[in-house]
Amino acid sequence: MAIKVMDLIYWRDVGKTGLVVTGLVIGLASLFQLSSVTMLSYLCISIMCLTFPLRLYYKLLELIRKIPEGVHPFQSYIGDDSSLTDEETVLVVEEVVLMMAFAITEIKRLLFIDSIMDSIKFVVLLYVLTYMGITTNGLTLVIVGVICVFSLPLFYKQMQGRMKRISKAVRGLLTKIKNLFKMLYSKLRPSPATTSATTPTPTPAPKHKLKSK
Repeated sequence: MAIKVMDLIYWRDVGKTGLVVTGLVIGLASLFQLSSVTMLSYLCISIMCLTFPLRLYYKLLELIRKIPEGVHPFQSYIGDDSSLTDEETVLVVEEVVLMMAFAITEIKRLLFIDSIMDSIKFVVLLYVLTYMGITTNGLTLVIVGVICVFSLPLFYKQMQGRMKRISKAVRGLLTKIKNLFKMLYSKLRPSPATTSATTPTPTPAPKHKLKSK
């Protein structure tokens, strides 16, 4: 499954990936007008409008003895065993439970301020999400996410060399700026010798002689 998903993301089969992306974007965009239940019903009806006539056509050919008996046009889809074995089911359940436990632990760590910097970053992310929720809705974000998933990895793969050069140049520029600030700070900071020279030495208090009676 992971290999198939990567093949779709990197457009190794252009026709299949184009069909999947088009279907996802059209389906998600249709949810603005229709409910998810209605969309699922329409999708199943559309598929059956294609499969039912073809199945009747093969049945007619079987009746007039044009094809052997028992030939099914969708036998490859029907005979494909997509069920999980006991071991695969246990592995999937374990992965899901581990992911849920990790997510719960991380959220508790952020909410109860285990690390101040991480919690500050989490608050900033939440604030950005609230702002995005005001300006747009979740369905739009899902559509944008689908487009990014099917476009950004391919773009990065094609522009990987150029992006590495750009990132290297940016890191070099940041290093130069950091070194410049360090140099300015070292020049502006007073040296310890100057500090000790400018600091006045305290004069000892005069000792009063005790008068003898």
